[in-house]
Amino acid sequence: MRRRTLTYVAGGLVGLVVVITALTGLLGGFDRTDGGEVAVVRNGGTFDDRNIRQIIQPASGLTWTGLWSSSHKYPSQQRFYTITAAANAGDRPGVDVVRTPSTDGVDMGIEGTLYFTLNLDEKTLRDFDNKFGTRTFTGADGHRYHAYDGDLGWSAFLDQIIRPVIDNDLREQISSFRCAELVSSCALVQNSGSPGTGNAGTAGGKTNNGNIAAVQNAVNSSLAEDLKATLGDDFLEGLRFNLVRVTLPDNVQAAVDKAQAAFAAVSEAQAKVAQAKADAAANAARQQGYQKCPACAVIDEMKAIPPSVTTFAPGQNFAVTAPAK
Repeated sequence: MRRRTLTYVAGGLVGLVVVITALTGLLGGFDRTDGGEVAVVRNGGTFDDRNIRQIIQPASGLTWTGLWSSSHKYPSQQRFYTITAAANAGDRPGVDVVRTPSTDGVDMGIEGTLYFTLNLDEKTLRDFDNKFGTRTFTGADGHRYHAYDGDLGWSAFLDQIIRPVIDNDLREQISSFRCAELVSSCALVQNSGSPGTGNAGTAGGKTNNGNIAAVQNAVNSSLAEDLKATLGDDFLEGLRFNLVRVTLPDNVQAAVDKAQAAFAAVSEAQAKVAQAKADAAANAARQQGYQKCPACAVIDEMKAIPPSVTTFAPGQNFAVTAPAK
């Protein structure tokens, strides 16, 4: 009886484990996606292969995905990758600027944002998951993530796969311009620079804006082709790069600031000289008028007496006293 009882108990425990496991697999065999994500579902059953089972489009209802399957969820709405000097405001921690030389050797700093959307075509999504969902990428914190591991995983994927292509495109475009063609103040510290000529002037500023727009357009034209060649397919679409700012190295910017201060001092001195010449000319004209009209000189002299003076005695036994109030 004791042995039979133990057998029943053991059988019951095994049956309970089987039921719990089956219920867990059954209840976990349903999944859904939010409005901003798409899911690539892979088989995960004991006797299943690990191939892709199905695609769940964004904002789906509860969907049967099979026992113990896994869902790789990727962002389906427009995303962006930001490169900026503002600390911790970009996709990389701290200050992040693309440094690349101009054609005359000045190390330019490039800031901008890439906008894009993941291609939601089902065949393309399957290829994307096979190629990038089956590997890991090192994140900013040093840990390794899959591309579907939330924002950290997606950012790690972008930083290791997409960022090098952006850097290369910017490097190619910036290298075809001189420093002063992108940043007008750069002319102030180069041989031909002056505050009123060349690229430092108003026309130069318009030229700079046109050149920056040309860089941006060239990057937008080449980026889609370069990403397709690098990734192997049009996994990203709607690509648009906004070039926000082009900056100078700290030492060059310091030299520009110093030059601008010097030019400002020169302009101030020139303004004082011009003012002094104007004052001298006015005084000379006024003196000629007094010579022709001595009474006018006396009248102006009387007008110039401050209100606080009650008696005016210019000499020659002559005095004027204001009447008592």
